[in-house]
Amino acid sequence: MRMWIYIVRRLLLLLPVIIGVMTITFVLISTLSTTEKLESYYGPSKYGYAPTIDCPPPSTQQCPNPAYVRGVHALGLNQPIYVQWLQYMKNSLTLNWGDTDHGSKASGTLLGGSSLPVTTVLSYYLPYTLELATFSLLLILAISIPLGNYSAVYRNRPLDQATRVMSFSGFALPGFLLALLLLLGATVLAGQFTQICNGQATPYFQFYGSWPPNACYPSGIPPTWIGTYSQTSPTGFPTIDALIHHNWFLAWESVKRQILPAITIAYGSVAGILRFVRNSMLEVMNLDFIRTARSKGVAESVVIRKHAGRNSLNVTITVLGLTFAGFIGGFAIIEDVFGLKGIGLLLAYSIQPSIDFGLVFGTTLLFTIIVVAANIIVDILYAYLDPRVRLG
Repeated sequence: MRMWIYIVRRLLLLLPVIIGVMTITFVLISTLSTTEKLESYYGPSKYGYAPTIDCPPPSTQQCPNPAYVRGVHALGLNQPIYVQWLQYMKNSLTLNWGDTDHGSKASGTLLGGSSLPVTTVLSYYLPYTLELATFSLLLILAISIPLGNYSAVYRNRPLDQATRVMSFSGFALPGFLLALLLLLGATVLAGQFTQICNGQATPYFQFYGSWPPNACYPSGIPPTWIGTYSQTSPTGFPTIDALIHHNWFLAWESVKRQILPAITIAYGSVAGILRFVRNSMLEVMNLDFIRTARSKGVAESVVIRKHAGRNSLNVTITVLGLTFAGFIGGFAIIEDVFGLKGIGLLLAYSIQPSIDFGLVFGTTLLFTIIVVAANIIVDILYAYLDPRVRLG
């Protein structure tokens, strides 16, 4: 089977997963009252979409609120449930996810009380999360694969024993606790080094919080390529945009604020992946083709790197895909601890009273899309490393 046919098949098979998650989300939305549904779509609707209002004097009756009636008809809430589901699917697939609620904590804390389209807000905060995810993944690959291979080749040696201890500690130590310990240690260390920031002495190694607007700008004001809600241009990724504009100071500020969160995320993930790499490498090194290569006089370094290394990556790639999906979901805690302006922090604030339903459902659907995309990439890499997968 050709590679492109395999990719198309995987895309078609994963489409029902997205539709299934969207349907589950719709079922959860269906449990809300009509007023809450209006709030989840229109954002600040709670201030103008009450079901009834007082009729003008001299009447003492309760009259239907015209704004409420318009909202019900606009969203099709007066239609049968299957019609509402079709309308919901249409809005979801066309990225029409409603507006944020300017009365929610998420909007008040992160958006200055503004009401913006959910897709716009997510586009502002997603690049921060993707940068942290990429940094964490590179750190996981740089640590787990070399150490795992070394542990397999030189098993029961001192470094192999050390990696076992590292794995056990990674499983046992919760991510939020490690984050707090690292943050505490970095804060104490950073207090020994200060710099003048906008006329005030501040720690030079500022590991907490995203930039901007919390960064120390040499000129005292943010550059013009940084927007009101921390979005950057032209790519939206802060580190890349800082490099594009040759602003080395802000590029370093962005990188160093991701060091501790990336270590926190990578530490727990490395613990599991390292064991998979080691066991997979041990299994491959006992196969016949490895013994054949050695009997032909192939150098041991070539056998380990070229023959055993690539063939042992199959299981590792699969585990990496699941790990990526897992630590994306855990970003809500890590970003909240470190004050990073990403999707995780946005979700953490959106579920606090008053709940911003639009952001909750938008981030849920976005996480689903990211996880599905990660699985597609894993399947493609797996098929590339092992052509037998495409023939199955």
